[in-house]
Amino acid sequence: MVRLTTVWGPASRWGEFRRRQLQALERSNHIEHEALPAEGAALGPDPLSRYGAVGQPLNRHSPFYLGFFGATGAMLAFGLWTTLGRLATTLSILLVAFFLALALDPVVERLTRHRVPRPGAVAVVFGCLLLVLGAIGWVVLPTAITQGSSLTQATPQYVVDLLDARWVRELDSRYNVIDRLQAELLQKLGDQGFVEGLLGGLLGAGRAVLSGTFQILTVLVLTLYLLVSLPRVKQATYALVPATRRTRVESLSEEIMRRVGSYAGGQVAIATLNATMSWIMMLIVGVPYSAALAVLVGVLGLIPMVGATLGAALVTLVAFFDEPHKALVVVVYYVVYQQVENYLIAPRVMQRTVSVPGIVTVVAALVGGALLGILGALLAIPVAAGLLLIYDEVLVPRQRAA
Repeated sequence: MVRLTTVWGPASRWGEFRRRQLQALERSNHIEHEALPAEGAALGPDPLSRYGAVGQPLNRHSPFYLGFFGATGAMLAFGLWTTLGRLATTLSILLVAFFLALALDPVVERLTRHRVPRPGAVAVVFGCLLLVLGAIGWVVLPTAITQGSSLTQATPQYVVDLLDARWVRELDSRYNVIDRLQAELLQKLGDQGFVEGLLGGLLGAGRAVLSGTFQILTVLVLTLYLLVSLPRVKQATYALVPATRRTRVESLSEEIMRRVGSYAGGQVAIATLNATMSWIMMLIVGVPYSAALAVLVGVLGLIPMVGATLGAALVTLVAFFDEPHKALVVVVYYVVYQQVENYLIAPRVMQRTVSVPGIVTVVAALVGGALLGILGALLAIPVAAGLLLIYDEVLVPRQRAA
């Protein structure tokens, strides 16, 4: 009995506790039921529906809904595409300024590591860039003006010599070519549409020159601003990435920008060396217009794959029209120089950049040239280098882990 009482006592207390809980729950339910109005009684004013009952939502599967929002999305996409087309020039300027800033940033960073403040380092680097551009303009513009004025003065004599040529006189005696050309020229000059088109073409050329000058100045100004604020711009961009991925995104982005800057700087160094050596060779051989041709060789040398060959062909053509034996010397020089550049100079200069396979280089240059012309061809290789880094460091490890 004692044992039964001991066991039953706690059980009876637990049963009493549960009975009191059930009674309290029944009382609360009874109060709630009394607070509710009777069935059919008028409810009080609902502040959410005093302006009328809320209708049912739109049927998202109805033809009207699908057609309306589909047409709206298509119009927005078309407007965005049109806007991007109108901003093509602006985006190209921003892209050139960004790549130029990436090319100059390693030099700025090297100066800052030697305890030079970043504004001072930017001023030094940008000043050197302006000096180089000024030197190129000083070399090219006087030559172009001098040769243009000489051509203008010699044009009448060229016309006289052409008309006095034997084959022109024979052609005129048979077909009366000169009189027909004169009549056609007078007719065109009397045509108002032809004159307006000619003047419009001249004005368009003038506008193109002014627009090109303005774009160059805009690129220089944007490059200066980007060089000064590039660390802040990068940090602000990295802040948009989630914190769990920020470290990896930052490291990959820094490596891509380093390789792009190294590639651009190396390409400029190789093109400058090519232009300098070509200028010395032309002075020794006696090729005319050596300074202007050297600048063209340097500019064309920036184009990957075919730039150096185009520059060599241009110099060879000018040398051939001067004296054929000079063209032979120029051809031999460029064959030897390009072998030295391809196997000795370029590997040493480009050793810190990513190695892009040949097929990728060809495809990237073709695609970039088709999209953005010469600018696209210049930027295609560093873009391909960045995409290859993402492929090796992101896509391939992810597929292996899957």
